[in-house]
Amino acid sequence: MQTSPKKEFRNEEAILDIKDRPPFLHWLVLSVQHLFTMFGATVLVPLLIGINPSIALFSSGVGTLVYILCTKAKIPAYLGSSFAFVVTMQALMKTDGYPAVAQGAISAGLVYVVVSLIISQFGSNWVDQVLPPVVVGPIIVVIGLSLATTAANDAMMNNSHYDLKYFAVAIFTLLITIIFNMYLKGFPSMIPVLLGIVAGYVMAMIVGIVNLQSIVAAKWFSLPAFDAMFINYHFKW
Repeated sequence: MQTSPKKEFRNEEAILDIKDRPPFLHWLVLSVQHLFTMFGATVLVPLLIGINPSIALFSSGVGTLVYILCTKAKIPAYLGSSFAFVVTMQALMKTDGYPAVAQGAISAGLVYVVVSLIISQFGSNWVDQVLPPVVVGPIIVVIGLSLATTAANDAMMNNSHYDLKYFAVAIFTLLITIIFNMYLKGFPSMIPVLLGIVAGYVMAMIVGIVNLQSIVAAKWFSLPAFDAMFINYHFKW
């Protein structure tokens, strides 16, 4: 008995479906948006902790390449900085300093390796039982609330004092990004974050916040500011 060929589902409303490949120009623009979206968080975490951002950029790049190789690029993803450890790392920087932060990061990485090996052997269903949505949700909310003060200060303060220009640029960037996301059609509707960043940067230049001299003086290429202090640090049990 001959069966009819199985129809492949396609979302007609989607600009790009799951198996679609965007044209080169669209691909390039989407990549730039992803770059700026991930760059902010990746650099902000080490700045909040007091670590050179070049270390985080190098680590995230190497980690992403290792992840893609291990998964054979079946699930493309970018591995950036995690806000989950910010409060803990800030406390360690005030007590035992960078060596303790480095050892903590290495220890957390080893835990991830162990968990990933367990998942590869036994699957991931047990993770949903140990960490159901009712647990994960509040944890994410708590992490976000713990960083609310930092976000507010970064949006409103110029060094140690409040500045209405900084606040105005932050509100303008937020609103224009929301407007782009709600009202743009076609391909531009897929890049509201990139358009918001560009509009916010232009506004920052107009009000005189951007310092172009530091950009001109910056090096095109430089090595990460590695630090090997943790080698001589003794573990405390």
